[in-house]
Amino acid sequence: MASVLSYESLVHAVAGAVGSMTAMTVFFPLDTARLRLQGVVNVLLTTPLWVVNTRLKLQGAKFRNEDIVPTNYNGIIDAFHQIIRDEGILALWNGTFPSLLLVFNPAIQFMFYEGLKRQLLKKRMKLSSLDVFIIGAIAKAIATTVTYPLQTVQSILRFGHHRLNPENRTLGSLRNILYLLHQRVRRFGIMGLYKGLEAKLLQTALTAALMFLVYEKLTAATFTVMGLKSAHKR
Repeated sequence: MASVLSYESLVHAVAGAVGSMTAMTVFFPLDTARLRLQGVVNVLLTTPLWVVNTRLKLQGAKFRNEDIVPTNYNGIIDAFHQIIRDEGILALWNGTFPSLLLVFNPAIQFMFYEGLKRQLLKKRMKLSSLDVFIIGAIAKAIATTVTYPLQTVQSILRFGHHRLNPENRTLGSLRNILYLLHQRVRRFGIMGLYKGLEAKLLQTALTAALMFLVYEKLTAATFTVMGLKSAHKR
């Protein structure tokens, strides 16, 4: 026992800890890049499914815009076939660029959630379930409101049947995103960028609030089982 608690063992323990911290600090950017890359891969793999999903949802809808051509798909397979045949395979990735930018939505959500939680913990020792639910909903509402114009453009690009910037036919390019935002504002005003926001907020804010509530309860339960101090307490 004495050899385990000797000065030499302490030196090795400290050296190992310092080495581990140094390695983690040096390679942490690579871990961050890995997580970002996973998000990019997820967007690239799922965008074709979202494109088809969006078009099937809007099939049969009546549009006031005469530039939009009605679609007629007989299911998922037929939708994939018609899109590739009539618009080319790259049309399945319409809206990819806005989707990549929307990866920042969860980052904004967690930033505001943690900030609001810290502010509340300065005034009380512990957060109630209602506190967690409310600040979770507020954080998601802010993130959704900030990024909603991009979601609007994303939906337009996924639907595909619209008039693009004649100077640049590349779907989803930054120039076309700015062009579509400008056209939307010019035609409907600034609020045209937020059409349907109420329904989106109701869906996302309540979902996020419930997610944070379950997350905090599970975290507190884990701390209790492990005999650690809860993150909700000072």
